Amino acid sequence: MRCPCLSGDTFENCCGPILDGGAAPTAERLMRSRFTAFARGDAAHLLRTWHPSTRPVDLDLDDGIRWTRLDVLETTRGGPFDRDGVVLFEAFFREGGVAGSMRERSRFVREGRAWLYVDGVPG
Repeated sequence: MRCPCLSGDTFENCCGPILDGGAAPTAERLMRSRFTAFARGDAAHLLRTWHPSTRPVDLDLDDGIRWTRLDVLETTRGGPFDRDGVVLFEAFFREGGVAGSMRERSRFVREGRAWLYVDGVPG
C-alpha cells in the first residue's frame, strides 16, 4: 500500500515506522507522518509528536474530512543535524463532497533524537 503522504514509498517503508513510535530523521519526514496521521485518524501520533509547550490536552479529529494529498513546497533546515526546521506545505482534502486545501508554514524543533511540531501559520 502506498503511503498516504504520497512520498512514492510504501506505508511500511515511509510513515508506518514513525506512526509506530519510531523517530523521524528530519522535520519533513515528521510533517509527512503527521499528514498521514490526519489521513488515518491517528490522534495519538499527532499528540505524541506535538511539542509540550503548544500541545493541546486532547485532539478531536473531524471524521467528515478526508485528507487526499500532501505537497511539500519548501523545507528550511530540519535535517538530521539541525535543531529546528520549517516546512511549508499544502494539504488537500474533501469535506462533504467539496474539495479544498490548506497551506501552512510549520515550525519544528529537535529534542534529542525526536523532531516535534511546534506550531504553524497560514502559508
